[in-house]
Amino acid sequence: MKPIVQIAEAWAPDGSHLALCEHDETYFLKADGVQLLTSFAHASEQHLARLACAPFRPAAQPRILIGGLGLGFTLAEACRALPQSRAQFTVAEVVPELHQWNRRHLGHLHPGLWDDPRVTVCYQGLAELLAAAAASAPFNAILIDADHGLHTMTEPGHGLHSAAGLDLARGALKEGGLLAVWSAGSDPAFEKRLRNSGFVVDTELVPAAHKGKRRRQHTICLARKGSYQSQHQKQRR
Repeated sequence: MKPIVQIAEAWAPDGSHLALCEHDETYFLKADGVQLLTSFAHASEQHLARLACAPFRPAAQPRILIGGLGLGFTLAEACRALPQSRAQFTVAEVVPELHQWNRRHLGHLHPGLWDDPRVTVCYQGLAELLAAAAASAPFNAILIDADHGLHTMTEPGHGLHSAAGLDLARGALKEGGLLAVWSAGSDPAFEKRLRNSGFVVDTELVPAAHKGKRRRQHTICLARKGSYQSQHQKQRR
């Protein structure tokens, strides 16, 4: 039996110990010894990207913000879902080592991803980027992993599930924009808070794994700000 090998380690700003591990060509990301993500089962992360990006396929220059890099599956799928040359993908990642691990150890999982000039990784908390976006350049979609990525909102009182956090996210979206939230299970109380914050909310159940048994499902919560505004560029006559 092949052993589990720890490839690299780092510490998050909140003191959590992060480790990148490999076993039989499968990669794992752990926090304080608890497995968060794996390269074996990543279907729901890809569904998150597809569902969030689909409404903006017609846009000339969609702007997408992803809270946390993880193993790169959400970012890579978002780049595939929106092939426009002027699309912009920004990742809020407070652990710089995660970016380094993706480039050095996981590049083969997403060929060409780190050569894509549309991708920017910012070593900042999500709340900081949301506040900046609200003041200048809002996003079409904000993608969040509610179970594994909450550490990206580092400012006190601005956790995603708080009213202040939801107001911050709503302010950072364009009219018709989407806040797409991944979760291991449904959370009616969170959905209610989203509606109370002015979002129109839908949920999707998606397979957790992309191969093997697909009985386990995860939840994607799609919270829309107002009605979608078409961004087709008008053709000159």
